[in-house]
Amino acid sequence: MLDNFSPQIHGNNGELPSDLRGEVRLVRGDVRDASIWAVSVPGHQAIVYLAAETGTGQSMYDITRYEQVNVAGTSLLYDLLARSPRHGVERIVVASSRAIYGEGSYECQEHGLVYPGSRSSLDKTNGFYDPVCPACGGPCSSVSTPESAPFQPSSFYGLTKQVQEQMTFLFARTMSIPSIALRFQNVYGPGQSLKNPYTGILAIFSNQARANEPIYIFEDGKESRDFVYISDVVEAICRSVEVPFEGATAVNVGTGVPVSVSQVVDAIVNYFRSESNVSLPGSFREGDIRHACADTTRLQQMLDFVPLCEFSVGIQKFLEWVTNQDLYQRDYERSLAEMRERGLLHD
Repeated sequence: MLDNFSPQIHGNNGELPSDLRGEVRLVRGDVRDASIWAVSVPGHQAIVYLAAETGTGQSMYDITRYEQVNVAGTSLLYDLLARSPRHGVERIVVASSRAIYGEGSYECQEHGLVYPGSRSSLDKTNGFYDPVCPACGGPCSSVSTPESAPFQPSSFYGLTKQVQEQMTFLFARTMSIPSIALRFQNVYGPGQSLKNPYTGILAIFSNQARANEPIYIFEDGKESRDFVYISDVVEAICRSVEVPFEGATAVNVGTGVPVSVSQVVDAIVNYFRSESNVSLPGSFREGDIRHACADTTRLQQMLDFVPLCEFSVGIQKFLEWVTNQDLYQRDYERSLAEMRERGLLHD
């Protein structure tokens, strides 16, 4: 296992869980360091590549770091493999993201299945948050997005994941290494960072609710996400390592069930019996998408897997875990201020 224990993700925790010590060989290092790859890869038949910077909003102004970690770091892996023809690697599984789709798939009554581009700031300023049909400019409704949808990332994070995935597929073909890109939806569950202010709305809202702080929901609260529980993600990864397979392909990992942000906030506030004031001031961030819902047909057909944990169950498990965690100092307001200063957050 290779990890740099980034404070943004791990906080002050720089160790493996106690039950893994002695069972897992840990290499402390950064994917941007070629020498770390040289000591990590030899002797392994499969590589599960999860390393990435993940804050969608943060990626819009911390551009070089996101490029260096998500793109350049991956290139060092393939540089090593290209220079070591007897590397022994037989499978690569890379963590991709639904962010590569941008707004994803929509249905227009006149033009059928369409793929809207990024929403305009002017429309959002005027309170029109839903994408419009790119053909006629009329209304359209969100539908589940299949792996065949075009790449239209609306954030730099999404763009780096697109490049990372395409790099993986290119070398899967030229090096004959079967490779699978798992396009994760919104992953959540016990163990996720409660200190990272740039990603993970469940963690952000949980912190605010526990502290009875005001909760501001972006846009109108009707924006939705496909939340997939961590145990289902782990199962998908394990199956991707083991399934008989040649070539390169992408697989959505989600539930196929959208949940609105307002529903999320209601569940969290009710669980903690919070006194937080919840409001919808109409703020929005550049780079955010409106809806996300995965078409899970390929997940079921290729990996023979249907995620087991419904959101109503998973959110309870997550909040039970949160209850037993320290209420960390929160930098969420600082992260919003950073975006506001750069013109990426509109109040």
